[in-house]
Parts: sequence; C-alpha cells; structure tokens
Amino acid sequence: MMRSLWSAASGMIAQQTNVDSIANNLANVNTTGYKNEKAEFKTLLYQTLQTRTTTANGEQKPIPAQVGLGTRVMAITSSFEQGPMLASESNTAFGINGKGFFAVRGVDGNTYYTRNGDFKFSIGNDGLMLATAEGYPVLDSQGQPIILPENANANSLVVNADGTFGYQNGTNGYVDLNVTLGLFQFNNPAGLEKMSNGYFNVTEASGDAINEAGNQNVVASEVKHKYLEGSNVQVADEMVNLIVAQRAYEMNSKAIQATDDMLGQANQLKR
Repeated sequence: MMRSLWSAASGMIAQQTNVDSIANNLANVNTTGYKNEKAEFKTLLYQTLQTRTTTANGEQKPIPAQVGLGTRVMAITSSFEQGPMLASESNTAFGINGKGFFAVRGVDGNTYYTRNGDFKFSIGNDGLMLATAEGYPVLDSQGQPIILPENANANSLVVNADGTFGYQNGTNGYVDLNVTLGLFQFNNPAGLEKMSNGYFNVTEASGDAINEAGNQNVVASEVKHKYLEGSNVQVADEMVNLIVAQRAYEMNSKAIQATDDMLGQANQLKR
C-alpha cells in the first residue's frame, strides 16, 4: 500500500507540471511567435514481486509479476507548427512562413534565434539599425547587423518575400540595398533551449543553425512584410487538455485517499 501512496503522489506532481505547461500556453495565446508546449511523461522504475520461475509447484511462469512505481515528466516539447499571419501597420513587422528563424545578437555577443519578427529601428552611430524590442541587432544572411544608409527613409523600406531589402527613393524608384534578412533552420528545432522573450539558443540536440541563403538542401522560408506570426496555441484544445489533466490529478488524489482508508482499516484490526 505504501507503493500506491508514492505512485499516486508522483502522478499528482507530474500532472501539476502538466497544468503549469497548459497554463503557460494559455497565457501566451497572444504572444507573437509563441510555440505551443506539451508535457510528456515516462514511467519510473518497476519493482519485481515475483520472477518468471516462482510458482507454487515450481513450474515455469511465462511472465513475471512487476509493479510500477509511478510517473514523472520526461520533457516539455515545443510544437513548431506554423502560426497564423496577422496583418500589422508597422513597417518593421516581419512574419515567417516556413521553418526559418530570425537571428539576433545578444548583449553577450552570442547569436540567438526567434520567430518574433516585431522589430524596430534603433538610432546608432552608423545610422538606423534593425533591432528587437530589447535593442538586440537583427542579423542578415552574413551574420551582420542590418543598417540602413543615410539616404534611406525607414518609412520607405521595402522587403521582398525572399528577405532582400530595398527602399523607394525620392523619385519612387526602387533601390536595392544588397542586404538579405537572415533566416536559419535547424534539423531538430525541438532540441533548442527555450529562453525568455521568445528567444532560443542552439544546443547539441538541435544541431547547428542552417543558413537558408544559398543552401539548396532546405526549403526556403517566405518573409511576409507587414505581417506578424501569431501564437499557434489552440485555446479549445488547451481547455480540453486542462480538463484531462485536472481529472488525472483528481484520480491520483482518490488513489491516495483509498490507500489512506485501507491503512486506517488495517490499523483498526489490532483494536
């Protein structure tokens, strides 16, 4: 009976983490570029009560008698399915239709990746620089910050579906800046390390970043100018998952209560 107490307790702990993950999804339903997360479980060690050869008359048993010792959260994985494209009035809003990620340079000099394309122009010594809301420089396909020339107006910026930058000059002529927005893919995006503000860091599980520029082995993503990728969280699905997790939590609680009642009855036998 003590095994049932600990097994049910482990189930309650695991379901609490599951509820936390679902609550985080619902909290980020309006977060730009957010990817849905799901808790995955695995069983704990099994305890062998009887081996395959132990019977009353010494005959061979085909299977042993084993009992599990509960469950635990194995991982919380992100689903990188495409989110909806939402129109934006900002001239520095970019949505990705495909598997690519934007690249930004953090304050520590390392490169991080994101699906949030709600960028701004930051005024620096070299001119207008495309940056995130935190001020991190957005990188081009060569790994360099994207800086507009002095004669370019931010409101006249034109970004094509392949990520190439240009602007309209005073005579309404198109001027190519010879700059391409950096887009990168990963063999296993689920292996990326999740960080705050929608950023991801490269790990051994994710593999190195694959530059889409000039790489024929990947399907190039499409850049949607003046669009932002919304969260791929489905509220109806998450509410159903929340109900399932709550019921599972209640069942584990009932198992603890039943075990407590059985222990109470055993304790009454000596009276």
